[in-house]
Amino acid sequence: MTFEDFTVGVGVAIFLLMLPSLWRIVRGPSALDRIVAVNVIGTKTAVLLIIIGVVFKRVEMFVDFALAYALLNFTGSLAAARYLHKTKADQETTEEGTVTRS
Repeated sequence: MTFEDFTVGVGVAIFLLMLPSLWRIVRGPSALDRIVAVNVIGTKTAVLLIIIGVVFKRVEMFVDFALAYALLNFTGSLAAARYLHKTKADQETTEEGTVTRS
């Protein structure tokens, strides 16, 4: 077994570990569970980009791609969580008739 075979095996294993998160996105009981699952898949994708860089012997290029993708993933998760929090607070306001924000 060569190093390249090992890295491809690790990549396949990480990809297979994305499937439970995909299931959580489809069946998740709440929006927060779905946001976390998307974030997990994004993190694993960034790791897969590094593994692809190792396989193609161009790690320096793929590290830049992985960092940019991870930054976008993190920013998107924060934006979605903030939107979800704001929407939930607005729903509580309309139900109670009073504004309770911190």
